[in-house]
Amino acid sequence: MKGRLVSRYLRRLLPGLLCAALLPVCAVGEEEAVLRVEAESGIFTGAVFAASDGESGWAEGFRGEGDGVEMTVAVEAEGFYDIRLILASADGGHKENPVLLDGVSIGQAACDGKGFRPSVLRRVFFSAGEHRLSLGTGWGWIRADAAELVPSDPLPEDLYRIDPVLSVPDPSPEARNLFRWLCECYGKKIITGQFCDGGMYGLENQAVWRATGGSYPAILGLDMIDYTPSRVERGGAGKAVDHALEYWDKGGIVDFCWHWNAPSPYLQADRWYSGFYTEYTTFNLKKVMDGEDEAGYALLIRDIDAVAEQLAILRDAGVPVLWRPLHEASGGWFWWGASGPEPYLRLWNLLYDRLTNVHGLNNLIWIWNGQDKAWYPGDATVDIIGEDIYPGERVYSSQSPVFMDCLDYTEGRKMIILSENGCVPDPDLVFRDGTVWGSYCTWGGDFVLKSAKFNRPSERYTEVAMLRKMYGDERAVTRADIPDLKGTN
Repeated sequence: MKGRLVSRYLRRLLPGLLCAALLPVCAVGEEEAVLRVEAESGIFTGAVFAASDGESGWAEGFRGEGDGVEMTVAVEAEGFYDIRLILASADGGHKENPVLLDGVSIGQAACDGKGFRPSVLRRVFFSAGEHRLSLGTGWGWIRADAAELVPSDPLPEDLYRIDPVLSVPDPSPEARNLFRWLCECYGKKIITGQFCDGGMYGLENQAVWRATGGSYPAILGLDMIDYTPSRVERGGAGKAVDHALEYWDKGGIVDFCWHWNAPSPYLQADRWYSGFYTEYTTFNLKKVMDGEDEAGYALLIRDIDAVAEQLAILRDAGVPVLWRPLHEASGGWFWWGASGPEPYLRLWNLLYDRLTNVHGLNNLIWIWNGQDKAWYPGDATVDIIGEDIYPGERVYSSQSPVFMDCLDYTEGRKMIILSENGCVPDPDLVFRDGTVWGSYCTWGGDFVLKSAKFNRPSERYTEVAMLRKMYGDERAVTRADIPDLKGTN
């Protein structure tokens, strides 16, 4: 089920490799220094070409894979710089396209409107010397005017000071213990995680164990999908709650997402099992939330209540849950994001209210994973901010520009985590850049497995040497490193 989503990420991030206007960059500390290189002076690949209106020039022709421009920048002093890409949308609509530094993905450049405006990737580390800065094609249909580098601002002094108070009233002792410990670790440690449908001894966890010489991830990632009524009606039998009970009992932490399969009347018959994707359901969240589809609203409540029963089993067993519902909404590929932010926010608030106040689920630590500021429901119902990043294959960078973007979602301070990742980041780069994700949780399948039938680790996305480096780093937390979080500690 993740393959389709991942392919969309990778299409955005595949480079149209694209060399050559030299740009000297001033040393860090010269706050007013802004230096610029014109995109039309770079080297083009694919269909990209230089265009002009007679007064100024730009690069355009970003249409498909292989279309891009590359510029060479010569940095005099190593340090952190913000990259400002001056872009315009060819048709005025929203566009996102990959940015690479020395061939490695460092984030997305976004633009809206036909006028040129800056898209900023903050806090990118440059060593002294020449570097290749590339703009490739994901969504395409943009015009690129220039790239500018300016020294980055220092990180906020209070970046990792998180008040260990949960959003739910009277949280369970275990949830309180877990969140307090997460806050204590934040900025000092990175907590390992792995999605594994098979539970503690599932193939992904076995692959990690085999690759690392005997370590297990601290966090076990699971999914509520098979408890959704439209899947239960077709024989679905969830095992994730049993896996969660076992992992917590053995000292681990459990994380749940919910690929919420739409109710049966709204499913495409031949793809009912993919009913969480917008394209395979006719479920219209706006109509439901506006009261135009009362039957749909009743089914919405039924589904929430069904999942609440499972979460209540965990509550009653003293198991706290890192709870990440309605994820990746701003992408629009899931039905809960297809109607825009306003209906989504109403659904988030409905879900939070019903699980918290109707079902009394005080064991939930709420992770918001909407991935766009316009979709943020507010600090009162969010405990942790999560980002899902699939930067390509063997990309071990810290992804610091995305981390920095997360700081803008709220005026306060929230813990920031990699709620899904394709590649395990290099701990040295994460701590060098100062943007320390509180945890990560690698997706399953070939992101870690060589084969769907065997527990041999795959090296397509993360090499075994990098897994060993992460799990062997004293700043990384594995399952064996977790303190006793049970009871009233």
